[in-house]
Amino acid sequence: MLGQRWRKPRFIKRPWLRWALGIGFIVYMIAAVLTVEVNWARVYEGLDRGAQFVLAFTSPDFTSRGGDIWDGMVESIIMTVAASVVGIAISIPIGLGAARNIAPLPVYLICRGIVAISRALQEIIVAILLVAIFGFGPLAGFLTLSFATIGFLSKLLAEDIEAMDRVQAEAIKASGASWMQWINYGVQPQVMPRLIGLSMYRIDINFRESAILGLVGAGGIGATLNTAFDRYEYDTAAAILILIIVIVMALEYLSGMIRARVQ
Repeated sequence: MLGQRWRKPRFIKRPWLRWALGIGFIVYMIAAVLTVEVNWARVYEGLDRGAQFVLAFTSPDFTSRGGDIWDGMVESIIMTVAASVVGIAISIPIGLGAARNIAPLPVYLICRGIVAISRALQEIIVAILLVAIFGFGPLAGFLTLSFATIGFLSKLLAEDIEAMDRVQAEAIKASGASWMQWINYGVQPQVMPRLIGLSMYRIDINFRESAILGLVGAGGIGATLNTAFDRYEYDTAAAILILIIVIVMALEYLSGMIRARVQ
């Protein structure tokens, strides 16, 4: 309350406690690091391969396996776009249902459960499971990225809806608008810029994830990259990584332009 004298927390009054916690944390970190087993002989052998891989970036090979690189890159792009479109389309109704201020309690609980399940399972785990079900190929990657997009976008969209300005939404509702009209004119204008920005960000993430999912057989450029590493073709691997970096930078630039225009 105002007028009451501010009192220092007991933690501040006891400097020895701070020192004890600090020393305890340092001791714990040292003990944790010492428990990590390191094969220094293996590390020494790997330094030479690491140096070869780094030097490969000075002379990347885009031609020797140009066909495989092109096919893998096209597959990743198609998988990314398709998964993003499907995931975003499904995320919108789930995000609306997961917002407590506009959804009834039963719908809210169901949608929040879907979001929690999607966010609880990491993409690699889902990809391994789907590869076991559907076999190797882009179908498993497409389903994995769609599933991940739902958890990511639905949660952030729901939080944005819950934080929106209620005055505008209540004014639309007070005019006698239906529920759909209320969503279109009271909710959608407030969250649309955020939704577009998040969607572009998710497309960026999905492309990068497609390269990782290929390592477990879920299609995309990751499979080609994994093959290049297995064959110690570091120049081809460097070419693939350069292409991934260029595409991610292009997506980042495009995303910035779209967000700037929307906002």
